[in-house]
Amino acid sequence: MNNHGNITDKRPPFIPTLIGTGFGAGFWPWGPGTAGSIAAAICWLLLSTLFDSATLQTITLALAIGFTILGTWATAQLQPYWGEDPSRVVIDEMVGMWVPLSVLTCEDTLWTLAVLVIFRFFDIVKPLGIKTLDKKPGAFWVMGDDILGGIYTLLCITLLKIFFHG
Repeated sequence: MNNHGNITDKRPPFIPTLIGTGFGAGFWPWGPGTAGSIAAAICWLLLSTLFDSATLQTITLALAIGFTILGTWATAQLQPYWGEDPSRVVIDEMVGMWVPLSVLTCEDTLWTLAVLVIFRFFDIVKPLGIKTLDKKPGAFWVMGDDILGGIYTLLCITLLKIFFHG
């Protein structure tokens, strides 16, 4: 271990790395959080071409719940290697994106861009209690602040859709 408590003499385990990095998106050197968010949006857009709206919403919600559990586990496995809230771990951003995407329909593909922009705002600025969650130690809180950002994004998207569509 080095003086930061990180294991430096071996590689982290493969499966937690695969999950935690959002299947590799977290290794993008210029804004890994944005890369993870974009990866989640692309995943959702691909799913929107394969399934009807009800199935898409169910799958997206299942992704958010399932990867919250898997992401918390993977993050806990990676923290001894990479530190408390490593930038390479982007499964939290993916889950945060899937929360608001879970209410969109197959016809709402253009709203994906709005979800991306609004979610990135919440993830970067961390207003309204997000920063408080971000500062809490532990793998769940790495996920938690992005889940809250996703909930705020969901509220914003819902209000915008009501405003623009009546």
